Amino acid sequence: MSCSLAVKLLARDDLSALLLKTRSPVRPVVFTNGCFDLLHVGHVRYLAAARALGGLLVVGLNSDASVRRIKGPLRPIIGQEQRAEVLSGLACVDFVTIFDEPDPLALIETLQPDVLAKGADWDLADIIGADAVLSRGGRVERISIVPGASTSGIIDTIVERYSGR
Repeated sequence: MSCSLAVKLLARDDLSALLLKTRSPVRPVVFTNGCFDLLHVGHVRYLAAARALGGLLVVGLNSDASVRRIKGPLRPIIGQEQRAEVLSGLACVDFVTIFDEPDPLALIETLQPDVLAKGADWDLADIIGADAVLSRGGRVERISIVPGASTSGIIDTIVERYSGR
């Protein structure tokens, strides 16, 4: 990983300390999370929209073990270090931190973002961490998803096109 990309990937405690020093009402911290396996146009548009909601975008990235618990034993396709590096290469992403828990609640409680962003395919009542952010005076934003853009769809296309060769 190049030096500039390495600066974006931080451990939870280091990121929390940095955010405490840099937090500002004019530069709200936006948080989102996900697996981001096989990064695609839907991910890029989503992350750009999330970044536009504030002054700083933090991405909580599910670890490989966490992805396996959520998506099954065949996932992720791309390992966590490479997924983190790809995310770090996006201009709209300011920081990435990897978490191993099945959901991001503990990470959200530690980082205390001003804005929690999630895809519009999530009902507000189902967004983990929403209560924690709202109780601190923050807000939760649901971002439109790109129809037809999904990692599962990409995997299905590859399997369909290349099976039986």
